[in-house]
Amino acid sequence: MSQSTGPAVPADPPEPPEPPGGQDPGAPHPAVDAIAAGYAFTGPALDLGALLWDGKCLPGRQIRIPLSMLNRHGLVAGATGTGKTKTLQLIAEQLSANGVPVFLADIKGDVSGISVPGAANERTAARAGEVAQEWEATGYPAEFYSLGGIGPGIPVRATVTAFGPVLMSKVLQLNQTQEQSLGLIFHYADSKGLELIDLKDLRAVVAFLVSDKGKPELKGIGGLSTVTAGVILRALTAFEQQGAAEFFGEPEFDTSELLRTAADGRGVVSVLELPAVQDKPQLFSTFLMWLLADLYGGLPEVGDLERPKLVFFFDEAHLLFNGASKAFLESITQTVRLIRSKGIGVFFVTQTPKDVPADVLAQLGNRVQHALRAFTPDDAKALKATVKTFPNSPYDLEETLTGLGTGEAVVTVLSENGAPTPVAATRLRAPQSLMGPVDAEALERAVKSSLLYSRYAEPVDRESAYEKITAEQAAAEAEAEAAAAAAEADKQAKEAAKAARSAPKPEPSLAEQVVGSGLFRSLARSIGTQLGREISRSIFGTARRRR
Repeated sequence: MSQSTGPAVPADPPEPPEPPGGQDPGAPHPAVDAIAAGYAFTGPALDLGALLWDGKCLPGRQIRIPLSMLNRHGLVAGATGTGKTKTLQLIAEQLSANGVPVFLADIKGDVSGISVPGAANERTAARAGEVAQEWEATGYPAEFYSLGGIGPGIPVRATVTAFGPVLMSKVLQLNQTQEQSLGLIFHYADSKGLELIDLKDLRAVVAFLVSDKGKPELKGIGGLSTVTAGVILRALTAFEQQGAAEFFGEPEFDTSELLRTAADGRGVVSVLELPAVQDKPQLFSTFLMWLLADLYGGLPEVGDLERPKLVFFFDEAHLLFNGASKAFLESITQTVRLIRSKGIGVFFVTQTPKDVPADVLAQLGNRVQHALRAFTPDDAKALKATVKTFPNSPYDLEETLTGLGTGEAVVTVLSENGAPTPVAATRLRAPQSLMGPVDAEALERAVKSSLLYSRYAEPVDRESAYEKITAEQAAAEAEAEAAAAAAEADKQAKEAAKAARSAPKPEPSLAEQVVGSGLFRSLARSIGTQLGREISRSIFGTARRRR
C-alpha cells in the first residue's frame, strides 16, 4: 500500500477487503462507504462520475465537486491521450448549466464542439450506463476568441501598458537585470503620459531613452545602458517577426466580457481558439496570464460565494512556468492566492503536478489526476512525486495511476467545509456536447454573428508614444534645420559685407577718365559761361552793346 504526506482520509484506513465473488459491485464495505460518504454533499455540486474499486465501477457511489468550492482552484493532470480535454469539457458543461461562466483555452482546436449537441453512439451509451448518467445531447452558449485575430475568433488584444513589464519580460525572455530596466522604461512612459499601446510605441521609447536627447531623462532614477536597450530592441524585433505585433493594440479586450450569462441563465463558455498560434507557446501562455491578472485587477472583493463568478481553465500550464523569473512566479502566486476572494476559480491543466511550482500547487484544492506512464526512470520519479501530493489513501496509488484507462482519474476535492475528501478512483461521465471540433464554416458563422464581433474586429491606431516621440523629433529636426539655415545665411551675409569692404576699387572707364580730366572741366566752364550769356539775353530781351 502506498502512503503519502498530508492529512489522513480516512485515518489509518484498513486494507481494502477483496469483494466476495459474485457480490453486487455496489455492495457496501468499509473503505467504499468511507470514500462515498466523503462526497455526499448537501449543496449544489458537479457530478464527475462513479467510484472505481478493485477494477469495478460502482454507479451507486457518485463522485462530485461542491459548486461553492470551485473558487478554491484545481489541477487537472495526466499523460497525453488520457482524457484531460474531455474532463474540462465535462466540468465546463455543468458549470454553464449552473449559471457559471467558463473560460477555456483551446490549444488543439477540439473544444469548439461544446457549442453544439453531442452525437449519441454506443460508446456514450455504454459510459452513461456504467456511471448512472442520464445522458442527453446538449449544446452550450459559447463565444469564440482568437489572439489578435489570428485564426477564427473575435480578436483579443491588449495594450503594452496593460500587459506590463513583468509579463512583457517573460514573453521577451529577458533576464532579471533586463526586466528591471524594462520596468524603468514603463515607469518613465507612465510619468510622461506616453501611452504604450503597441510594440512600436515601446520600441520608440527605448530608442529615445538611449539617444543624446533622451539619456538625461533617466539619470535621476538609474539610467538605461545602451547594451540593455540593444537587447530589448532585438528581442522586440524577433518577437514581431513571430507575428506578435497583432496581439498588441486597440480596441483592448474588456475581460468582463468573460463573466456573461446567456438569456436562459446559463453561463457563457468563452473558448480562446489557439491552433493558429500553438507554435508560440510562450506568447499564448503569458497572454492567458494577462487575462487572469486583468480580471483580478478589475473585480471587487466578494469573499466566498455559493457559486463562483467564473472558472478559468489554464491549459498547457507548464509552458507558463518554464524559464519564469522570480518576479514572474511571485506575481502568479499572488494572483492565484488572492483572486479566490474575487469569486474566480482557476484550474491548471498539465501533465504532472511537478510542472506547477510548489507555492502554486499548494493553493489548488481540487485534483483530477488522469493516468501517468512510467516508461522511463524520469517517468517513475514523476509518478512517485505525484503520489506524494495526495492525502493518505486506501488505494495503491502508484499502481492505480498507471492502470487507469482513458476517461478515468483519481480525484480528491474540498468538501463543503473546506476539508479534503478521500481519494477516489473515478470513471468519469461523458460530455453531452460534441466531443470534437465544429466545422470551419459553422465556427466562422458563430464568430461573425456575435454581438462582440463588431466591437473588437477592426484594429484602431490612435496617437500614442510612437506618434508623440516621432512628432517631437520631427519638430526638433525642423527647428534645428531652420536654425542651421539661418546661421548659414547670416554667415554668408557677413562674409559678403566683409568682402565688399576689402575689395579694390574698379578702374574708371574712358568716359569717366575724360569727364574727370582738367581740360574737360576748363572747357565745360567756358562753354557754360557762353551758354549763360546766351540764355540771359534771351530771357531778358536785351543785349549789351560792346564798348
